[in-house]
Amino acid sequence: MSVIALVSGKSSGVTCSALALALSSPKPSLLVEADPAGGTIRAGYLGGEGNASTGLHRLAAADRQGTLAREFSQHFVSLDRDNTGQRLLLPGLTDPTQAASLSRTWEPISRLLGVMDQTGHDVIIDAGRVLTESETRLSTTRYPTPLLHRADAVLMVVRTTQASITAAAPAMRVLREELAHHGTGADALGLLLIEEGSFNSSQVQQHLQAPVVGMLAWDADSADVLTHGAYKKLPKTLLRSARTAHQTINELVTRRRVQLQPAALPMVAGRAS
Repeated sequence: MSVIALVSGKSSGVTCSALALALSSPKPSLLVEADPAGGTIRAGYLGGEGNASTGLHRLAAADRQGTLAREFSQHFVSLDRDNTGQRLLLPGLTDPTQAASLSRTWEPISRLLGVMDQTGHDVIIDAGRVLTESETRLSTTRYPTPLLHRADAVLMVVRTTQASITAAAPAMRVLREELAHHGTGADALGLLLIEEGSFNSSQVQQHLQAPVVGMLAWDADSADVLTHGAYKKLPKTLLRSARTAHQTINELVTRRRVQLQPAALPMVAGRAS
């Protein structure tokens, strides 16, 4: 079980990647659409099922009323076609203007996600495009920064193209500083590659100065299913590569948890409490 946050320097398929990881997890999973630009999975992959009465945008009010912990799981919807509840989604914002209202709620949400981790779920966070307030800090008012602070791993989603690698570089520098000083360490930062372009993993790793933790196959048809849904046939090619990526991601998480345990870092202790 793990808490993994996916981010991007620019639009690089974060939501599609997060959904693929959630659907292919060997454990029960919870996908959190924390992108401040808004959620798309309910309207896309789920074909418009459900309504705006549930979702992330309702949690700020619950937090103010002191009912967040009690109401949290009531806002999950099923990603399973058979509604078994093994794959869950916390739908994202319905309007980007709602993001500011969550600035004080991200921290308690991060603790609740830690509880989901402890109960046997892989937690996948779609944090969207990185938003900063300086050259060394993530935004604390417009971005789900506390979720990244507590994550076991923060993975930059990068297509193996020049444009995507270039867009990722500035965000990687900020993330490295942020996680080193406010998270569980800079070594939480890694790369999740989408094999779309001509660059290989060694080249991307060298350019961005971070390890490649997983690789996802580039399959336009698979991406179309995960983006637009309509209950088409599940994309086997992409999900197969996502299952392989889970193995290396979980190896990173296990190794970091062993390393951090003796140090009893406040962030880790807070998640376990």
